[in-house]
Amino acid sequence: MLDKFGIAKRIAQELQDGYYVNLGIGIPTLVANYVPEGVEVILQSENGLLGIGPFPTEEQVDADLINAGKQTVTTTAGSSFFDSALSFGMIRAGRVDLTVLGAMEVTDRGDIANWKVPGKMVKGMGGAMDLVAAAKNIIVAMQHTDREGNSKLLSACTLPITGLKCVRKVVTNLGVFEITPDGFLCTEYAPGVTIEQIKAATAGRLTISPGVREMSV
Repeated sequence: MLDKFGIAKRIAQELQDGYYVNLGIGIPTLVANYVPEGVEVILQSENGLLGIGPFPTEEQVDADLINAGKQTVTTTAGSSFFDSALSFGMIRAGRVDLTVLGAMEVTDRGDIANWKVPGKMVKGMGGAMDLVAAAKNIIVAMQHTDREGNSKLLSACTLPITGLKCVRKVVTNLGVFEITPDGFLCTEYAPGVTIEQIKAATAGRLTISPGVREMSV
């Protein structure tokens, strides 16, 4: 079974040379630390930064350099800064090749709920709605179940929807799941996890790929 760092490492394997990538708040931000060697990607943050590097060491921390989650970050050579209007212009124009988002729920049709729990205070949706509407590819990084053990991979969302039929792949602590017309397709299982565990933890439609294999992280 993976921890949050393992999930981020596996998602980093999806990065391709030349990609412009937006990393959402939470587990997705960790992907910046695991960009494969030899792969050049440009990480974008909707608060106005193009060219995010790995998280800083204590000596590198600059309180003025933050991502959308208000975490301090580093920058890469050639990085640029701009206002949020231009940043969202990039997103809405389809310039982002891949968005990695956290989620509270994902359905077997690719619907996602990731911004609000009814009854809890929330500042707003942030950039999530624009990202799910405009990104060319969306991968979700999340825990497979909630703290009570209830599945977060469902047939229908119970929380307010962020986007419909937009997610293409989900990476959880249990495995990797592609969204297909037949629901979740498990293509990889995490080390130490069995197919039976995955089936028991998944409430949405699930099929197991004939070529399913153990995840390499």
